[in-house]
Amino acid sequence: MATTVAGEGKPRLNGISTDSQTKTLTDLPTELLEHILCFPVLQDVDICNVSCCCKRLHDVCHGRGKVWGNQYKLRWPRLQMFYRPNESCDWLREYRTRHKVGIQIRRTVESISKRFFTEVPCVGQVLGDSFAEIESLGMPEHFCEDELLFILNSDKRKNLTLKYYAKKILYFLRQQNILKSLKSFLEQPAEQQSPLEGAVLVDRYCNPLADVTLSSISAQLDEIAEKVKKMLKTKNPSHPSLRVTQGDCLVVEDFELQRQVMCSLNSVLYEQLQYKGNECDYYNPLNSYIHQVLLRRTGIPISLSVMYMTLAQKLGVRLEPVNFPNHFLLRWCQKPRGSEDIFDFVYIDAFGKGKQLTAKECEYLIGHQVTADYYSAISTGELLLRMVGNLLNIGKRGEGNEKSYQLLRDSLDLYLTINPDNVQYLLLQARLYFHLGIWPEKVLDILQHIQALDPSQHGAVGYLVQHTLEHIQHKKHPAAPEVKLRSAPEHLEVQYSVGLIMKHKRSGYNCVIYGWDPKCTMNQEWITTMRVNLLPNGPNQPFYNVLVQDGTCRYAAQENLEPHSAPMEIGHPEVGRYFSEFADTHYATNEELQTRYPEDADVTLGTVQRLYHRLMPDSGNQDQQNSHHPNPSQ
Repeated sequence: MATTVAGEGKPRLNGISTDSQTKTLTDLPTELLEHILCFPVLQDVDICNVSCCCKRLHDVCHGRGKVWGNQYKLRWPRLQMFYRPNESCDWLREYRTRHKVGIQIRRTVESISKRFFTEVPCVGQVLGDSFAEIESLGMPEHFCEDELLFILNSDKRKNLTLKYYAKKILYFLRQQNILKSLKSFLEQPAEQQSPLEGAVLVDRYCNPLADVTLSSISAQLDEIAEKVKKMLKTKNPSHPSLRVTQGDCLVVEDFELQRQVMCSLNSVLYEQLQYKGNECDYYNPLNSYIHQVLLRRTGIPISLSVMYMTLAQKLGVRLEPVNFPNHFLLRWCQKPRGSEDIFDFVYIDAFGKGKQLTAKECEYLIGHQVTADYYSAISTGELLLRMVGNLLNIGKRGEGNEKSYQLLRDSLDLYLTINPDNVQYLLLQARLYFHLGIWPEKVLDILQHIQALDPSQHGAVGYLVQHTLEHIQHKKHPAAPEVKLRSAPEHLEVQYSVGLIMKHKRSGYNCVIYGWDPKCTMNQEWITTMRVNLLPNGPNQPFYNVLVQDGTCRYAAQENLEPHSAPMEIGHPEVGRYFSEFADTHYATNEELQTRYPEDADVTLGTVQRLYHRLMPDSGNQDQQNSHHPNPSQ
């Protein structure tokens, strides 16, 4: 690294003579040296080499200095949010720790596919063992998350299996942190629990990979509140709500002034911004997520009520949540505080564009009378139970696919965090995990808790315990994977191979093959229901497991499939379970799928080169080079 500067009287290349003194790079001021060593082209290896040159450069590259701080920021820019501006820190130590965490996380994620791979999609799969491994690293959580995000944001078409499991782990780790936040929230005094904060925690838990924060949601509601203030100003320029700033706790006591706020709020929310109740798609879970309510401007009674109540509070009007059956409401007291007479309140239907109702009119909403208890205000905890209960019911109504099982699992987790001793839902959680064949160790913990709460559940608990223990024993001695060789005599009729992008001739959907059978392996009931017998070749033809563009998994007859004329990526959440890369015309199998179909990779390459060679440069040469590949249709 050391370099000299020509002295006076010694001609330089341009013929100019300079001072006779000879200087080296190390004679430069420290600030200038740091500036040079912070040049973006230099990497950590370069800085290490520089620091080994001499004591002077070693001192300039000390751990708490600018050079290693710059290297850290260049390598992991996302982590800067966890440090204060100009924070004094041992950047070299931070760099080494983050680098070490990255290596360990990547090794763990890479090992998961071998341990958890199943050829049949495992709905709602939980990788509890691997999560425990990552948690046991004892490293800062933000380092672990940063490495997982780094994996997810790498080349879109490559490392698909690595990304598949990194996403699952990130999902779990974020949910664990959100559950901790929810528990802390519930430990606060009831009067300090904000319905909005609780609703955001529910939203974040069900959408842990989305960028949802309380601050971002509050900022959006602040913007709406400012619009309401502008509307209010045209009606009453001296209204006290106009003087409310963020963080103020003004309460407007005068009823007429409150009425002016409510009128302006309704005008802005339902007329200007066009918010409305989602009557057409009521059971869509998005209606319960506060960030989606703000984005789509539609929701169900409880989510719209949380938003409406929060906006009213920001403008100085206190509303209370009412757990009215089948239709969540808010109540607005028309008499001095402390009254519990149901006729002293006006009831607000946020789902119905802020319509104000009497107690009797509330009954018209549901078509029958109710007791006075249903008009009482409820706590934030009770509000969250109802919100989560709605999601739980949607999960129960689901179609048994990945999304519905995930929603059911998430809503059960939330419900049991708020109400941990609900035996009905604990048993449902245990049965769900048992049915999905996942996390048997947790199933045993749940069953033990149920037995302690309600010994009368001994029969159901005993049955699940027995079969869960069998499952755990089976996991210790897994069966060897079935290997399917295309060259086997019983497989000669199989035309297509795993990784090929296909199109269904009848239904028109696009898909990728991830498995095949020489004959249909489904039971007679399925064959009859799917009218397989009506096909010319019936069930006695090869059938293929395919991942469909719409996110479903299907079992398709060979005669109904054909290679896609213009291969495309298949946007299915399980693609990474089976494939490592999308290679423009096909998917490359990962090691686990390759083990089960060892001869398919060569057949797939031969097929795509023959089918799509006209789209490739030098197609004639490629045709000759690959003429040895067998024809899968023969």
